[in-house]
Amino acid sequence: MRQKLTNGTILTPFRAIKNGTIVIENGQIIGIHEANVEVPDAIEIDAKGQYIAPGFIDIHVHGGGGFDFMDGTEEAFLKIAELHAQYGTTSLVPTTLTAEKEDLLQTLDVYENANRQNTKGANFLGIHLEGPYFALSQRGAQDPRYIRNPDPAEYEEILSHSSSIVRWSAAPELEGAIAFGQRLRQKGILAAIAHTDAFYDDVLSAYENGYSLVTHLYSAMSGVTRKNAFRYAGVIESAFLLDLDVEIIGDGIHLPAPLLKLIYKIKGADRTALITDAMRGAGMAEGESTLGSLKNGLKVIIEDGVAKMPDRTSFAGSVATFDRLVRNMINMADVSLLEAVRMASTTPARIMGVDHRKGSLVKGKDADIVIFDKDINVSLTMVEGRIVYDKS
Repeated sequence: MRQKLTNGTILTPFRAIKNGTIVIENGQIIGIHEANVEVPDAIEIDAKGQYIAPGFIDIHVHGGGGFDFMDGTEEAFLKIAELHAQYGTTSLVPTTLTAEKEDLLQTLDVYENANRQNTKGANFLGIHLEGPYFALSQRGAQDPRYIRNPDPAEYEEILSHSSSIVRWSAAPELEGAIAFGQRLRQKGILAAIAHTDAFYDDVLSAYENGYSLVTHLYSAMSGVTRKNAFRYAGVIESAFLLDLDVEIIGDGIHLPAPLLKLIYKIKGADRTALITDAMRGAGMAEGESTLGSLKNGLKVIIEDGVAKMPDRTSFAGSVATFDRLVRNMINMADVSLLEAVRMASTTPARIMGVDHRKGSLVKGKDADIVIFDKDINVSLTMVEGRIVYDKS
């Protein structure tokens, strides 16, 4: 089956092509043209003068639409994928929370079943285990009951249980965390620094031993610290100094405009991936909700466009959808549309090692495409040539 997208501005990695045409066959892009070309027997999709962009890739997301990946059901996985597709996400990395080993193993099993059935929403790229190897002092909304140091017997069992783990976040200063990072690198799994009180020397050692990404920069991590009158650089400064990739929650609340601008100025679009870090409240009304599993998750409140702990002393995850992230980078951080889209697609694809097939509108790559207007309101989302959302 052939499809033809016309009458829009195509955002490629290099430029914007006005009134261009994208030709798709069997779920792949087979041609990008600067004019409206004839494609015999093709199904034609009119972009109506809007932007045609690579689909957004969310490499850190917990839920949405009233569901969480820790619910332990295939329905939850599929409904979350459908919800985020409505806002332009074409690929996502389902993310767990700190939990008992048995709950993590069950989530991995459910993922593999759900992945085989997932045809109506954003594509799954594999599982991200966020925790349980974190600093208790930087737990944020992670449940303190389950936080612990890396245990080789435990993580080897989890790694041998499933081949679907593509990313694991941990605090590198913990005892055993460096060996853990080395093991993840051996397995081809992305090791990320998260929920950590590390100093620069800890981060440097982690960087040299497999850790390559900083999870939700500024959230649940150390900055400049004083000890016996001396100042020490924390994870935030280390992320700026070293050639680490960073991901940022671009909901406009976790990071205010000056910090969004600072991160973009120092790290640039090629080192910065936008993430929602969305919990089950994404796409839902404000009010009471649950972070993590309905069985043993934490009660939270959604208000002011963010999830908060019940005492309102800290955030408990975002309720953002990906359109909001792109819009914020343009309106709050003064980033160009092409660069904001790069942070939403090309950069996360490279970080996750799928840039050979996803993340940009280039001949030979998957037809993961989103169409939106000048205000980033999504009208159509396509995953590997399948239309999974059509506003009309």
